[in-house]
Amino acid sequence: MKKFSALVFVALSVFSLNAQNTKSADNEKPKLVVGIVVDQMRWDFLYRYETKYGKGGFKRLMNEGYNLNNVMINYVPTVTALGHTSIYTGSVPSIHGIAGNDWTDRETGKNVYCTTDSSVKGVGSTSERIGAHSPHQLWSTTITDQLGIASNFRSKVVGVSLKDRASVLPAGHNPTGAFWFDEGTGHFVTSSYYMSELPKWLKDFNAQDWGSRLVANGWDTSLPIAQYTESTADDVSWEQLLGSAKTPVFPYKNLAADYAAKKGIIRTTPFGNTLTLKVAEAALDAYKMGRNQDTDFLAINIASTDYVGHSFGPNSIEVQDTYLRLDKDLENFFAMLDKKVGKDNYLVFLSADHGGAHSLGYMETNKMLTGLFDDGLQKNLEEELKTRYNHEKLIWAVDNYQIYLNQQLIREHKLDAEDIKQNIINRLNRDPRVLYAVDLAKIGSAAIPEPIKSRIINGYNWQRSGDIQIISHDGMLPNYAKKGTTHSVWNSYDAHIPLIFMGKGVKKGQSTKPYHMTDIAPTLAQILKIENPSGNIGEPISEVIGN
Repeated sequence: MKKFSALVFVALSVFSLNAQNTKSADNEKPKLVVGIVVDQMRWDFLYRYETKYGKGGFKRLMNEGYNLNNVMINYVPTVTALGHTSIYTGSVPSIHGIAGNDWTDRETGKNVYCTTDSSVKGVGSTSERIGAHSPHQLWSTTITDQLGIASNFRSKVVGVSLKDRASVLPAGHNPTGAFWFDEGTGHFVTSSYYMSELPKWLKDFNAQDWGSRLVANGWDTSLPIAQYTESTADDVSWEQLLGSAKTPVFPYKNLAADYAAKKGIIRTTPFGNTLTLKVAEAALDAYKMGRNQDTDFLAINIASTDYVGHSFGPNSIEVQDTYLRLDKDLENFFAMLDKKVGKDNYLVFLSADHGGAHSLGYMETNKMLTGLFDDGLQKNLEEELKTRYNHEKLIWAVDNYQIYLNQQLIREHKLDAEDIKQNIINRLNRDPRVLYAVDLAKIGSAAIPEPIKSRIINGYNWQRSGDIQIISHDGMLPNYAKKGTTHSVWNSYDAHIPLIFMGKGVKKGQSTKPYHMTDIAPTLAQILKIENPSGNIGEPISEVIGN
C-alpha cells in the first residue's frame, strides 16, 4: 500500500510539474504579435529624421527593442507583393510563387495580378477589381498560417492594409480576416474567400467615415516648414501633383474636396496611415486580440509611405512629414497596446517591403549617374527581332526587369528560342544603360558577381518569371518614373530595409551583422515555439531572442 501511495505521489508530482512547465512555456510567449511593414521605408529614414521624431514611436522601437541595421532583401525584383510574402513565408519568389505584384503568363501573354481570384466575389465592394482577391497564387505557408496550425486555428489572425495584396498575402491561407481599402467608397472591404458578409464591427467602422474626417483640414506640415532641413525645397520639378493642386507645394488646402471626388487620394497622404491604424485597432477590439487563450497575430501594412514616395521622391518634404506624422501615429498605437494588451504581453516587429530610389531630377541636379533604362527598349528590340526573324510580337512583355518571349509564336513558326534569347542578350549587353543581361534558365553559370547572382536566382520562378533578366546600371529608373520615384532593383537604396523587434521575448540592443528579410519568419517561429513556414529558407536571428 505504501508503494502504491508513493507511485501515486510521484505520478501526481510529474503531472503537476508538466502542467507548471506548460503554463510557464505559455507565459513566455506573447499574447499578441503585431507585424508592421512600412511600405517603401528606406533603412536610413530611421536616422535621417531621428532628431525630429518623438520619444514614443520610432525612437521607442530603437531604444526598447533590438535594432538590426544591416538587413537586405535577397532577391529581385524588390516590390510590394514579394516583400510582404517573403517576410511572412521566410522564403523567396522562386519557392513561394509570388513573382511580382503582377507578372506575364508565359503561355498566353496575359497579365496576372498576384491576388486576383475570379472564383471569389468582393464583400463590401461592388467592384470585381477591388473585391475579388485571395491568396490562391501563394504556394508556401506563412508564419500566420503556422500559428493557426499550432493553435488548432484558435489564434486570431487579421491582415489590414490600404492595398489588397499587402493584406491578403501576410494574413495567409486561413486567417480570421483580411481587409483592404475600397477607393470607390472609402470603406474597408474583403472577399468571399474569407466571409460572406462584412462583420458588424467593420460596418460600424466604415459608417464613421474616418477618411472624410481625417482630410477635413487639408494637409500642411506638422512642423514649421523651415525646420525640414533634411529635405529638398518644397517646389521642385521632379515632384508630381496631388489631386487638384497646381503645384507640389504645402499646404494642400483642397484635400477634402479632392477626397470627396476621389477617395483614393487619401492613399497619397499621411492620413492613409492613420486610417489604417484606426481600422487595425477596431479589429483588435472586435476580436479581443491579445486577450485570448492563444497568441494572436495582427499584420499591418503602412501603405501611404509608398504612395507619397512614388509621387514626391524620398528627399521631399512630403515624405518627411509623412514619417513625422507616422511617428506620432505609432506612439499612439503603442500606447493603446500598452493599455489594452499590456506592455509585457505583446511583441511587435517593424520592417519594410522595399526601399526607394532617389528621383531622376534629384540625381541629375546633384550630378549623380541616372537615366531611364527602358526608354524605347521593347520597341527597339521588337524592331530588330522583326528584321532578323521576319516575325512581329516575339516579345510578350518587359515586366519586372524581365523579358518574356512569345513562346507560343516561337513554337508555331518553329523558331529557335535559344538563338532569339542570345541575340536579345547580346543587344542588351551593348546598351550603356544595362549592367547585365542574362538568360534566366542559365543563371547558375553566368559570370555575375554576388550578391546580384543569388538575388536573381532567388527571384527567378521558372513558371512565372520571364526568360531574360535585366540588371540596370546604378541610379537608372524605368521610363514611367520621370517624376517621383520607384523601386525594383538589387541596389541598397531599394534592398536595404529597417528591422526592429520590440516586446515580449526580445532583448534590447542593436547589430550591424548581415541578415535578410527572410530571417524574420523563423525568428518569430522560435519566439512562438512553432514550426517554420513550409518554404522557409531563413535563419533565426539569435541575438534578438531573450533567454
